[in-house]
Amino acid sequence: MSYVKPKQVIENMIQAGIDKAKLPVKDMVIRGILSGALLGFGTTLAFTAEMQTKLGIVGALLFPTAFVIIILLGLELVTGNFALIPLAVLEKKATVKEMFSNWFWVIVGHLIGGFIYAILFVISITNFGATTDSVVAQKIIAVAEAKTLHYQALGASGFIVVFIKAILFNWMVTLGAVMAMTSQSTIGKIAAMWLPILIFFAQGFEHAVVNMFVIPAGMLLGANVNVVDWWVWNQIPVLFGNIVGGLIFTGLALYSTYQTLPKNQLELAKLKHKNNISEAEGV
Repeated sequence: MSYVKPKQVIENMIQAGIDKAKLPVKDMVIRGILSGALLGFGTTLAFTAEMQTKLGIVGALLFPTAFVIIILLGLELVTGNFALIPLAVLEKKATVKEMFSNWFWVIVGHLIGGFIYAILFVISITNFGATTDSVVAQKIIAVAEAKTLHYQALGASGFIVVFIKAILFNWMVTLGAVMAMTSQSTIGKIAAMWLPILIFFAQGFEHAVVNMFVIPAGMLLGANVNVVDWWVWNQIPVLFGNIVGGLIFTGLALYSTYQTLPKNQLELAKLKHKNNISEAEGV
C-alpha cells in the first residue's frame, strides 16, 4: 500500500496547510460548496441505509464515501483545515490572516453547498411538497431537533455537551484527513481514511459541516427549529469545538511528537534528499 511514515506525514500536513492557505478566494468558495453538498449526499445516504436496515451502523459504514470523494478530489473541508493550516502558521509558511481567511471563505462555501443540496433533496423526497410521509424526511426532522432543542433543554449543560461532542468529532475527522496521507495508493488512502470517519459517525458526534445541511433541511421539512436555535445551540459551539478537536488533538499533538528536527536540520535533510535524487538521475 506504499506506506508513508509518520514523520513524512507531518511534512505532508504542513505542505497541505501551506497550499490551502494560499488558495484564491474563488477556489476556497467553490471547493467549499462542493464539499458541503457532498457531505449532504453522504448524510442522506447514511439515513436512507439506516431506515432501510433499521441498523444505524450500516449508515455509519456508508457515510465515509462522501469524505473519500472530498479528499481524493482535493476539495476544501474546513474541519480538516482546522488541523492543517495552523501547522503552516507555526512553520511561518502561512500567516494567521491567511488561516482565518481560508476558514471564513470555506465555511461560506459549505453553507451555500449544504443549503443547495438541502433544497434539492427536500424537493426530491417530498415530490415538491406533495408527500410528507417519507421515513428519511422524518429522520432528518428528528435529527435537526435533537441537534438543537435537545441541547437547549439542558440549558448551560447543553453548551458543554455539544462542545465536547464537537471536539470528539473533529479529533476523528482530522485524523481521517491525516490517515489519507499514510499511503501513496488510492486504495490505501481510502482504507486508511475510512476508519476514523466510521468511528465518529457511528457515535453521533457533532460535525459543523454536516449540520450546515441537516439542520436547514430539517427546517425546510417542518422541524420545530428556527435560525437562532440552529446557530446558538449548535452551529457556533460546534464550530469552536471542531477547532479545538482538530487543532489540539490531531494537528498539534502529532506535530509536537514527530516534528522534532530543528528547522536547519530539516532543510539540510531536504537538500540531501534532493541531491541524492539529482545524482541518481544523472547516472
